[in-house]
Formats: sequence, structure tokens, C-alpha cells
Amino acid sequence: MSRIGRMPVAVPAGVTVTIAEGNKVTVKGPKGTLERELPVEMSIEQKDGQIIVSRPNDLKKMKSLHGLTRTLVNNMIHGVTEGYEKVLEVNGVGYRAAKQGKKLTLNLGYSHPVEMEDPEGIETVMEGQNKIIVKGISKEKVGQYAAEIRDKRRPEPYKGKGIKYADEVIRRKVGKTGKK
Repeated sequence: MSRIGRMPVAVPAGVTVTIAEGNKVTVKGPKGTLERELPVEMSIEQKDGQIIVSRPNDLKKMKSLHGLTRTLVNNMIHGVTEGYEKVLEVNGVGYRAAKQGKKLTLNLGYSHPVEMEDPEGIETVMEGQNKIIVKGISKEKVGQYAAEIRDKRRPEPYKGKGIKYADEVIRRKVGKTGKK
């Protein structure tokens, strides 16, 4: 029983949702427009300011698609109204991040600075020299770009150097000890 899939998605004021054939959902809001093709098996309908997702039968695949479809619609509506952001922290001696135009330059202890171009619809904002905020309306793209930045130098368990999410906890290890 999909508890999430059964819940209706409220459409706030200032947001328009259009459902085309083949379950192509377009959401327009104050921050922009998102469109996505959702699973064709699900039936998506708009009734008095709410979106209701229903499934054709109780097969396991349909149950899983039910919750997924509802969550995707909800994420699109949340994205065009409030947007999404992920905060990354750069830790380590000499590790720095700088922003010039749409280019993010990371100094991460390599022999060269790592340069990354902001993808379309995503914006990175610097807070000081070691805090990067990735903002956008698509949850998927924000998460993906934040993960790509983090992959340039993942946090290591001994000193905790590297790029980590602000809410991430690094499991620390004890270093080696000398023999006597």
C-alpha cells in the first residue's frame, strides 16, 4: 500500500501544472519552468488545486511507480516555488574555492586548479573561501552537480580533508602508531 502515492499534491497559488499526453507534466512557477515525462502507466489528474496520482493495479512495479511519480511531481512543484540548494564545505590546509562569472575554481592540493563550469539552470554561490552553495530549481540537477563537485576531492577519514556536504559526518580513523 503506497502511503505516499495516495497523498494529493497541493498546487500553490502562482503555479500552473499542465499534463499533456504520454504523462508529460509541465510545471510553471515564479522561479521557472520544469518539464518531465512520467511513467505512462500512472494516471495523473488535476482536481480543484490538487494533483492526484493513481495506479492501474496492485503489481509490485505499479506500487513502486505510484510513490515515485507522486514524489517527482511534488519535487517539481517545490522546485519552481522555493528551489533547492546544497551546501558544500572545503576542508584542508591550502584548499580553496573561488568563483569567477560562471566558473568555479577549486584548489584542492593537485598540481593544477580544477575548473568547473556551472551547468544551465544551476548557480553556485561562494560564502567565504570554503563554503559552496549550489542552487537551482531541479532537485536532480542540484544533487548531481553537488556530487560532481564533491567527487573532485572526497573527504578522507584521517584528517577530514576534502569537499564534504555541510550535513555530512565523516567517520574518522586513528592514524598509524610507531613501534617501540
